[in-house]
Amino acid sequence: MSARIIDGVAHAEALRARVRETVARLNVSPGLAVVLVGDDPASQVYVRTKSRQAQAVGIAAMDHRLPATTTEVELLAVIARLNVDPAVHGILVQLPLPAHIVTANVLRAIDPAKDVDGFHPVNVGLLATGRSEDGFTPCTPLGCLLLLKETLGDLAGRDAIVLGRSMIVGKPMAQLLLNENCTVTVAHSRTRDLADRCRSADIVIAAVGRPGMVRGDWIRPGATVIDVGINRLVSADGKSSLVGDVAFEEVFAVAGALTPVPGGVGPMTIACLLANTATAAFRSAGVDSPDWSLAA
Repeated sequence: MSARIIDGVAHAEALRARVRETVARLNVSPGLAVVLVGDDPASQVYVRTKSRQAQAVGIAAMDHRLPATTTEVELLAVIARLNVDPAVHGILVQLPLPAHIVTANVLRAIDPAKDVDGFHPVNVGLLATGRSEDGFTPCTPLGCLLLLKETLGDLAGRDAIVLGRSMIVGKPMAQLLLNENCTVTVAHSRTRDLADRCRSADIVIAAVGRPGMVRGDWIRPGATVIDVGINRLVSADGKSSLVGDVAFEEVFAVAGALTPVPGGVGPMTIACLLANTATAAFRSAGVDSPDWSLAA
């Protein structure tokens, strides 16, 4: 037995195509403002990728690059201007921010109606109360959910375990699964008998940031495994590679379906950002936003 590979690249391409088709029907061009503070190389790559993909689907990308010395007050002033700019439908502040800026203050300052990252407390609350359709869901968990629904169909009644409890992935992922009527366990660094708990799950979401942590003997035969981890390893000869939180070859031999790293969840994250931005533009125009489910 070997797992079916869940091709995040192909699924993301399909989602981007749906975004491009629906955006073309709007009378206005959706606008996405991406704010980058400092010169972190990884963040710069992410911002370039997001902007390029936004433009490819008809979304106007507006990059705001600020020096690392930018104060919190100055950053909040930029966000305040974007909040009232009618050409801007979505605002994304690239994380992490420099240490002298309080991230929570910045995220709270974004208009919830333009918070396409889904991190504002209002959007967190809407997700927690089962009203995510009225707000925005964080892009990585949303991408995971779309992949799961495309792979498994109806998720109701399935046992799921989420490894990791971050506000960016773990907690919203657990809430999304609960909203789909799964039975959900959230595991973390103090969870006992973690391998046994994983073996009882139909769905395993690995989002802990520890390369190869989830082993083959942790997985129930036929389970679906979503690997959210992105870990860069450097070999003795200086070559670098990206690996996930799952021991891929081991899990591939046991699971029913598995996302690779790279090429799994990552592409879906950006595609979901574009979908959220399109949704914001639809709402601004007073038009019902589409259902972005891949199977729709």
